[in-house]
Amino acid sequence: MDRLSEFRIYYNHTIHPELMRLERKRKNLLWLLFISIFILIGIVVLELYIDVFLVTMLMMIPLALYIAFLFYQIRKFVIRFKPSIVNLILDFIAEDNFKYEPDKTLSKTDFKSSRIFSSDAPAFKGEDYIKGQIGEIEFEMSEITVREFSKVRNRLNYVFKGVFLKADFSEKFEGAIYILPEEFEQYLTRSIKQFTKNGAVPITLGSEEFEAAFLVYATKNAPVDKLLSKEMQRILVDYRKVMDKEIYISFVEGHMYVAVTEPKDILEPYIFQSNVSFDLVRGFYKDLQLLFSIIEEFDLHH
Repeated sequence: MDRLSEFRIYYNHTIHPELMRLERKRKNLLWLLFISIFILIGIVVLELYIDVFLVTMLMMIPLALYIAFLFYQIRKFVIRFKPSIVNLILDFIAEDNFKYEPDKTLSKTDFKSSRIFSSDAPAFKGEDYIKGQIGEIEFEMSEITVREFSKVRNRLNYVFKGVFLKADFSEKFEGAIYILPEEFEQYLTRSIKQFTKNGAVPITLGSEEFEAAFLVYATKNAPVDKLLSKEMQRILVDYRKVMDKEIYISFVEGHMYVAVTEPKDILEPYIFQSNVSFDLVRGFYKDLQLLFSIIEEFDLHH
């Protein structure tokens, strides 16, 4: 039985009951909210009819406070939904080997240390921190959003939005290697200038398919053959095809950094429609599983 089939069974027995519990809570909150708003509208209509402002206000104040309380409960539902489901997914993937903290994030220092994106990251926020170990590689990751001020318009532009991962190999290495999406070269000129300033040069690895998908820059003392074997090149090409998302990787001073673009908020619950969906959960599981598989492959081949 393949892993996805096993996950479907796990979903049916473990995740689906939790989704149904959360779904009942969502429906109850919405039902109470709609009734309260309907009553509030009725009070406003009554005030227009009887034209007794003081009586209307006395009736509206407790109801308005109750509606505010319901909005607070809806916000709590949104905040607690993801941890409930993510912890179950991680239990399936690695049992007790991973730790999840929804309000924690990788630091801005970690993001800048990757040297992938040449930005001071003035607007930086993150959430959904996961820490664990796969083989001999310890890793930590989180969803992050980085923006910076535009030089031509009075607004913040996105630098990166997605999943960012930092991993430490048990065996340290010198130098730096940068792997970037080839089709985004024109948007990465600042990063490339910084690479070359730090002594990195463009290199070719012999795989036409890999070179059609990625640009590679490396310093002279970097262990390119060891970290980017033909097998790893094939794995990264396959990963990009399966994920259909852009991936950036750097190896700097003994650390590996991986950035995977994700335009939407991962596993954010709906309020006005059902969240009981295998596809919703499977998408998040697939993203995590493929990202972890990259770490597994580097653990096996580095």
